[in-house]
Amino acid sequence: MTPIHARNVEKVLKDLSVQPDNGLDDSEVRRRQKEHGRNRLSEAETESPWKILADQFKSLVIAILAGAAIVSFAMNEIVQMLAILAAILLNAAIGFFTEWKAIRSMEALRSLGTVQTRVRRGGQSATVDAETLVPGDIVLLDAGDVVTADLRLIESNGLTCDESALTGESVPVTKTSDAGDRDAPLAERASMAFKGTAVTDGSGTGVVVVTGMKTELGSIAQMTTEAEQEASPLEKRLDRLGRNLVLLTLLVAAVVAFLGVLGGRDIVPMLETAVALAVAAVPEGLPIVATVALARGMWRMAQRNALVERLAAVETLGSTSVIFADKTGTLTQNRMRVARLALPGDDEDISWANDERPDAPSALACRLLEVAALCTNAELHKDTEGGKPDAAPNGEDAGAHPEGTGDPMEIALLHAAATVDIRRDQLLEAQPEEREESFDADTKMMATFHKAASGYRVAVKGAPEAVLEISTRVATSAGQAETLSDRGRDEWADRVEGLAGQGYRVLAFAERQVDSPDTDPYGELTLLGLVGLADPPRSDVAQAIDQCHRAGIAVIMVTGDQPVTATAIARDVGLADDPRAIVGNDLPQADGGQGEGKQERLLDEYQVFARVSPEQKLDLIRHWQGSGAVVAMTGDGVNDAPALKKADVGIAMGQRGTDVAREAADIVLKDDAFPTIIVAIEQGRTIFENIRRFIVYLLSGNLGEVLAVGLCAVIGAPLPLLPLQILFINLVLDVFPALALGVGGSPADIMNRPPRDAKEPVLTRRHWIATGLWGALIAGSVLSVFFVALWQDLGQDAAVTIGFLTFALARLWHVFNLRDAGTGLIRNSVVQNRWVWYAIAVSAVLVAAAAWLPGLTTVLGVVSLNLSGWMLVLGGSLVPLAVGQAVLSIASRADP
Repeated sequence: MTPIHARNVEKVLKDLSVQPDNGLDDSEVRRRQKEHGRNRLSEAETESPWKILADQFKSLVIAILAGAAIVSFAMNEIVQMLAILAAILLNAAIGFFTEWKAIRSMEALRSLGTVQTRVRRGGQSATVDAETLVPGDIVLLDAGDVVTADLRLIESNGLTCDESALTGESVPVTKTSDAGDRDAPLAERASMAFKGTAVTDGSGTGVVVVTGMKTELGSIAQMTTEAEQEASPLEKRLDRLGRNLVLLTLLVAAVVAFLGVLGGRDIVPMLETAVALAVAAVPEGLPIVATVALARGMWRMAQRNALVERLAAVETLGSTSVIFADKTGTLTQNRMRVARLALPGDDEDISWANDERPDAPSALACRLLEVAALCTNAELHKDTEGGKPDAAPNGEDAGAHPEGTGDPMEIALLHAAATVDIRRDQLLEAQPEEREESFDADTKMMATFHKAASGYRVAVKGAPEAVLEISTRVATSAGQAETLSDRGRDEWADRVEGLAGQGYRVLAFAERQVDSPDTDPYGELTLLGLVGLADPPRSDVAQAIDQCHRAGIAVIMVTGDQPVTATAIARDVGLADDPRAIVGNDLPQADGGQGEGKQERLLDEYQVFARVSPEQKLDLIRHWQGSGAVVAMTGDGVNDAPALKKADVGIAMGQRGTDVAREAADIVLKDDAFPTIIVAIEQGRTIFENIRRFIVYLLSGNLGEVLAVGLCAVIGAPLPLLPLQILFINLVLDVFPALALGVGGSPADIMNRPPRDAKEPVLTRRHWIATGLWGALIAGSVLSVFFVALWQDLGQDAAVTIGFLTFALARLWHVFNLRDAGTGLIRNSVVQNRWVWYAIAVSAVLVAAAAWLPGLTTVLGVVSLNLSGWMLVLGGSLVPLAVGQAVLSIASRADP
C-alpha cells in the first residue's frame, strides 16, 4: 500500500471522505471521535511507591538477615532480633529513597499536544482544542503554530517547519503539497507536517491523516515506554557479588553447624553460631556506603553542571566505552552562521569570521550582503549591535536565536551583514520594499522588489542550481557585469559542489533592475556569488573528544542531518582524520539476520551515522551493547528519548533539551557542554575505584569475623564475638571509614586508562586474594589475644570483650592498609584524605561508648577490663596495621 506521504492530494482526500473547502461537519467529527478516540498520547504507567518499597525486601542479603532474625526470635533473643530487623529496615529505607523516581516522560510528551488549533469545519474556520482533531479534519497552518496531528499537506505557501526535535534536522524543512518518494525517510517527507513540530515560516493547509498514538510522535512515545531500562554495570556487579556472598554464607554456616553437631555439641548453640556467621558474612554497611559514595559523586558532578537523575549512572558513565553524540547543539553550537563567501573573480572561497568585523570587505561582498539583507523575512533584535548578539536571556542557548526572529539561515545572513554595518532597517529606509515573491518549492527561490533611484531593485536568493539556471550575467569586481557563459556556469556549479562537500548549506544570490514591481523577478539575473552557511562546532569539543580517545572511549556521531554536513563536522571536531559515514536507510534491519562480521564492520568502520530515525538509534545501541560495550547517548529532542532510555547512560541537554529528553535521561547537562561529559566520566571512574577500595575494606573485616567465629565453633571453643557485637561493628563502626574511602579524590592518571571491561567483576582475582589475606591477618590477631585472655583466666566475658574491642580497633586501623601499592607511607591517598581522619575520630568515640557507656555495654555484652586486658586489645589491634604496612612497603620497593 502506498504510504500517505507518497499519495497525491486527491487520493488522500478521497480516502478520508472530505472536501478541503468545507471540512467535516460536527456530526461526522463526533462519529470519528468515537472511532479514533481523542488526539492525545496515552499515559505511562508509573511504578507505585508501595511496589518500590516492596522491591527492597526481595534481595538474598535481606533474606539471610531475615532468617537470622527468625532464629533469634525462636531462641528468645529478642534484643538480637530487633537489632537485625533494624538493619533490614535501614537498608530498605536507603534503597527506597534512592530509587524513588517518578516516570514523567509521557506527561512531557502529552504537553506537546495540549494546544489550540485552527480548523475548517462545516465550511467555517474555527479554533478548537487539539485533542478533538480527527482524521479528515482540515487544519490551517501559519508561522508560529505548533502542528497538532500528522497532516498530509494539501496547500503550501512558503511553508517551513522546524522538525529538529523529531528528526534531528538542524534547519527548518521546506514543505510542499506534492507527493514524495515512497521510500523517503522521515526527515525528507516534505508533503507531511508532523505532530509536535513547529511552523517557522509561511502558511499552509493540511488534512489530518492520523492522531494520538498513531502519529510519529506517538510511536516515539510508545518506544520510550517500551524501551528497557538497562541495569547499570555497577548494579549488575554488586548484585552478583551479593548473591555470591549469600551462597558462601549459607555454605559456611551449614558446614560449621554440621561439624559442631557431628562433634557432639548441642543444636541450640550451633544455631546461635549459624546466626553469628550469617550476620558476620553479610556486609550490612555495603548498600549504605555505596549509596553515599555515589551520592557524593553526584554532588561533585552537580558542581560541574551535570545533574544526575539516577545514582548508579555516575559509575556507569565511568565505565563507558562508546559515546553516541548528537550533532546539532551537542558537537555544534546549534546556531547557523555564514562561514564562506564565493565571489566572482576569486579563485578560492573567502572564509568569513562571522563574529568579528572584517577589516576591509570588498565592494562585491558588501553588495552580496545587501541583497541577502533585503531578500529576507527575518529580523535582528534592536539590541544586536554590530552583528554580535547579547548573551541569551536566562541562560538560554544561542541555538534559540536570541539575536533575531525568523528562519535560522536568514538570521545568519542578517548577522553577517550587520558585522560590516549593513543593517536591514537602514536599507529599507533608502530602498523600501514594494513586493515580495515568497519562497516556492517549485522555483526554489525567493525575491523582493525595492524602490530605487531609477526603477526597482530585485533581490533574489535561492538554491544554487535554480539561480544559476536563470542567471545570464555575473558581476565583476569593477562594479560591472559580464555574460555568464555555459563554461562559467559549470565552474560555478563546481564551486557549489566544493562548498557542499565541506558540509556547508549553500545559497546563491543575484539581482536585477526592472521598471515595474509586476515584472517576473526570475529572469536575466546578475549573479553576485554564493554563501556557505554552517552550524559551527563548539570551540571546546575537539579537546574533549581528544581526551575521550586518550581514555579509550569511542565517540560516534548519530544524527538526523545530512551525511555530508555531519561528516564535515566530524572532521572538524576530530572524530577521525577521514570520518566515514553511513545513512540510516543503509543500516541492516534489526531482524535481518545480520552476521557477526557485518556487526563488527558497523562497530569499526563508521564514525558517523546520518539520517538516522529513532528506531535505528535503538538498533545501533542494541548492536553496541550486544558486543559488550557500555553505551552513553546524548540527545535533546523528542526523537532522542527512546535511545536515551535504552542506553546504559542517557545524557540530555538542559538548556535546549525537550522535557521528553530530560525525563528519559539519567544525566542532564546544565551547560549543554560536551566537555562536561568528560568531567562526569572522570568522576565515574574515580567512584568505581573508591567503591572497589571500600568493598575490600568491608569484606576483609567480615571475612576476619567469619574465620574467627567459624574456627572457634569447629573446635568447640567459646565464640570471640556475639551477633550483636558483629552488627555493631558492621553497621556502626565500619561505615565511617568505608565512607571516607568512598569519597577519595581522582588519581592523576585516571583518564589515561582504558575503560574497564563491562564483564569485569567488582573484585578481580587480585582483590579477592588481598581480601582473604587481610581477613586471615585480622582473624589471626584477634584469636591470638582471645585465647591468651582465656589462658590467663580473665573469664569468658572478659575474653569476649577483648575479642570484640580488638576486632573494632583492628578494623579501624586497617583503613590505612588500603593505600595503593607503590605509594609512600605518608604520601598516599588514604593518609591525605581528611575524611579518613574524621572517620577515625568518630569511630574512636563509638568504640569508647561501647566499652564504657552504661546501657550500651549491657546490650553488647561488654564488661570492664583491667590494664592487662587493655594491653591485649591495643597490641592485638595494631598487629594487622604493622604487618600490612610492612608488606606494602616491600611491594613498593619490589615494583617501583
